[in-house]
Amino acid sequence: MTTIEKKVVVKNRMGLHARPAALFVQAANKFDSDITVIKDDQEVNGKSIMGILMLAAEKDSIIIISATGKDAQEAVVELEKIASADDLDNIFRKSASPFLRAAVSRHTIKRK
Repeated sequence: MTTIEKKVVVKNRMGLHARPAALFVQAANKFDSDITVIKDDQEVNGKSIMGILMLAAEKDSIIIISATGKDAQEAVVELEKIASADDLDNIFRKSASPFLRAAVSRHTIKRK
């Protein structure tokens, strides 16, 4: 089995909590690979909202996204986009993935 790891700097101004964490978990659950996220000495299941929230990954935190399985590379690339994006709108614009576009459009507040 393939394992891919990527060190990522969290860029969202709110960190990986609330909506960004929900979006991350939603995306992670689309993949068959086992996904873990590591911050400092804490390792959590990347498919668990509680796990991601427990990391308390604030803006500019360094996390490691690890995926093991047949779609590991694709999973890490998509999850890196979420963790390293400045905001949810940025994720939407950069994502080539239809499921991320759908998830972001459901969570983005329309501006007047």
